[in-house]
This record gives sequence, C-alpha cells and structure tokens, in this order.
Amino acid sequence: MDESGQPQSGTGEATPPAEHTGARPATDRADTMAERTGSGPDDASRRDTAGPDREEQGPGPDASATPDEAPTPDKQPHATDAQATGPHDRHPERAAATSGRRKGPAKPPEPRGGLLMGRPFGVPVYVAPSWFLVAALITWVFGGQLDRVLPELGAARYLVALFFAVAFYASVLVHELAHTVAALRYKLPVRRIRLQFFGGVSEIEKESETPGREFVLAFVGPLLSLVLAGVFYLCMKAVEPGTVPGVLLAGLMVSNLIVAAFNLLPGLPLDGGRMLRAVVWKITGKPMSGTIAAAWVGRALAIAVLIGLPLLTQTDALGSNTQDTSSMDTVTDALLAAILAAIIWTGAGNSLRMARLREHLPELRARSLTRRAVPVEHTTPLSEALRRANEAGARALVVVDPDGEPRSIVREAAIVGVPEHRRPWVPVSGLAQDLTDGMRVSAELAGEDLLDTLRATPATEYLVVEENGAIYGVLSAADVERAFVKAMARPN
Repeated sequence: MDESGQPQSGTGEATPPAEHTGARPATDRADTMAERTGSGPDDASRRDTAGPDREEQGPGPDASATPDEAPTPDKQPHATDAQATGPHDRHPERAAATSGRRKGPAKPPEPRGGLLMGRPFGVPVYVAPSWFLVAALITWVFGGQLDRVLPELGAARYLVALFFAVAFYASVLVHELAHTVAALRYKLPVRRIRLQFFGGVSEIEKESETPGREFVLAFVGPLLSLVLAGVFYLCMKAVEPGTVPGVLLAGLMVSNLIVAAFNLLPGLPLDGGRMLRAVVWKITGKPMSGTIAAAWVGRALAIAVLIGLPLLTQTDALGSNTQDTSSMDTVTDALLAAILAAIIWTGAGNSLRMARLREHLPELRARSLTRRAVPVEHTTPLSEALRRANEAGARALVVVDPDGEPRSIVREAAIVGVPEHRRPWVPVSGLAQDLTDGMRVSAELAGEDLLDTLRATPATEYLVVEENGAIYGVLSAADVERAFVKAMARPN
C-alpha cells in the first residue's frame, strides 16, 4: 500500500528544495556587492570578470519548501582564522598561510525512516515507529479472533497473532519490492522502502518516461499481492483446517486479497490511481491530465471510504451480524474510515502538487540563475576584491591560482561577518570554501538534473562552468530556492 507525501510505487516526483531560513527577499536582487557588505567602489581601472554580463534574477523568499532532500544550504558558523586578524597584522599573506585549507562539504546523509532492516537489491528498507503501533493493534484484534476460533490456545494466542502481524508486513514488503524491482529494471532510482502505519511505500525518485512503464510500475505491486494470496491458499489446502497453521494461512490469504483489492482502487495515491493516470496519459498524451483525473477520483474515493465503510460495517453487507456490533466497534470503524480517507485525500492532493512541481522544474536553469563573479588571487585583501566586484557589477568572488584555475568560492555570509575597517587586512582565502568536484556545476544544467546535482553536494554556493571548463559565475543555493518558490506560485 502506498502512502502520500513522497514519490511512490512507480511515479517518482521531484522534491522541492530545502527551506533556507537565511534567504534574502527579492528586493535585494539588484544589490551590488557593496550594498551587501557595506563597502563602496573606489576610482580605479576596470578589471576583467568571469560570468554572465547581467544581474542575477532571484525570485521571492522561500515560504513553502520541503526540508529533506534538496539543495541544503551550509548552516555551519562562518568563523574563520582570517577574521581573527586584527588591524596590527599588516601582512595578509601571513594570515592566508595560517588560515589553512578548508574541507569540502560532507556528503548528505542518507534519508532515514526508522529502523534499518536490510538492503534488498541495494535499497534500504526501514520500519517506521508507527509500524509498532499497528503491529500491536493487529496482535490485539487478531488475538481476539483466535480466542473464538482456537480457545485452547489461551494467552499463547497473542504470540500467534504477533507472528501473523509480522508475516502480514512481510507480504507488504514483497508488494513494495515488486515496485522496486520494476523501477530498477527501468533505470529509475529508488531512495528507500518504508514499512509504516497502513502498509508501506517505495520512494522512487524519478518519473517513468512512458505511460506504459507507469502502468507496469503500478500494477506489479497488486499483482504480487494476488500471487501471494494464491500461494497461501494452496498452502492452506495442504494443512488441516481449524489448526494454528490453517488459521494463519487463511488470515494471510485474506489480508493479501484485501491489500491487492484496496490498491487497485482507481484513485491516487493508490496503485490503481497510478494505473488510471497512465491510461489517461496514454489517451491524452499529457501526464498532467492523467494526474488531475486520477487525483480527483482519489478525492471522491476518500469521501466514499469516509461515508461508506462505517455504513457497510453496520449492515450485513460484509457478512457480519449487526446484533453483535458494539458501540466500541462502531467508533473503531468510524475512526479507521476517517484515517483511510485522510490518507487518500492528502495523497491525492500531494500528487497534484508534485505534478505541478514537475511542470515548473524546467524553469530552473543554472545559466539564468548564476551570479556574475570576479576572479581574485588568494592573497588579495577583501577590500580590494570587493572594489573589483563593485566596479564590474559582480556579486560573487572566485579565488583562482596563478594559472587562473578556480580553487575556492568566497562565501557571502563570511564577507558580511567581517567589519569594514578590518577588510584591508583580511585575505579572501580566509573566507573561501574550497571547491570539490560536486561544487562544480555545468551551466547547461536545468530542472531535475540541477536539483539532483545540488542535492548530491550541499553547499551555499557553487561554481558554474562552461563545457570547456571556463568560469561562468557562481550559483547560490538560496537563489535556486527562491526561483523554485516563485515558479511554484505561478499559475499553470
């Protein structure tokens, strides 16, 4: 069973950039380096610059980004050795020599989701804390049923019921592994599998390229559940009915039938909704049309579950005796219906939001978001570097070696932290972030490829280069986030 909120069971959806609490508003777009740092230009000759000959274009502040898996700004303190150099130190070279080399940003930690159980096919499987709650609930409910069917078990019935809960979620894991194997077969990366309340979720990071693949990715999960139900049925025929194995196998057969039937309902975020999306996509040629149709069917399905499930349990439609139904059962049924309806409704809404996100992703282009940069040597005093940047109308500084090769990027936050009267004595090398391979971004990157690249190496700034390796400018993670939010706020 799939849960909303993440790319799942055959449809991978992009993840918005992380919230950046220090993002500057759009009114700062035209700010020069002097306005940002408190330094003004001096009368001197114009210096050569590297980067686009225009101002950076950055949308409004981030207000709705999701913190988890997108370009995460470096939130470490920006204290440096060079900042400790006072006005009595007249040798910037000495400060540069003692400042040392900085390490590149660490690789982002793998997203977790509870207790790691293993890595089948290289994909981590996590058991969320909510699973223990539902396992206890299944143990209690199934244990009560065993008391009526096998009263001779006594208290041991709860041990048998616990085994059933674990076996049931093992079946759910097989369901999710079916989605995972199909996704890997189509070269779609799978971030993780999570077993949680009301089933599991396979987080597939990319969207399938064709409606046919989308349909297959969604269908393989319910298909495996049906296959498991058939296997349990055959095993049940081989054991004596009315025994512990017979009851367990019957329960697993029925539960897998329910999982398959529920997931085949034609509404997002269920597998049946993704199958419906694929069909509409195939007919119209537009994936967004399929998402809209399946999402609204999912919302209608949520309302039907909220109203219809309690009504069914209060009648004999499910084969239950209404005279045996207690008030506690009525409350439990209503609560279960409300939870299921909320999950389906929320998942359908999230699917619409994520589809809208994917439509706007191509608007995020490294070339159009890059700030113009000035190359400076590591011994250049900060005040001189800022003067050159202000003359050129640039908003970033790149530290280069004597051969002109970029070595590091001067962090904007570190510049702001240096008082103006100390800037003639502080070399730019003491305020720079050493470049790693992941911090070199191609100017041709756009959309999901750009976000994936930034996610792989979180940093506040990135060096943007042309295909030939020439410096194009500096890309700020905050600018990408603001552009993303502005694109998301634009109507379709």
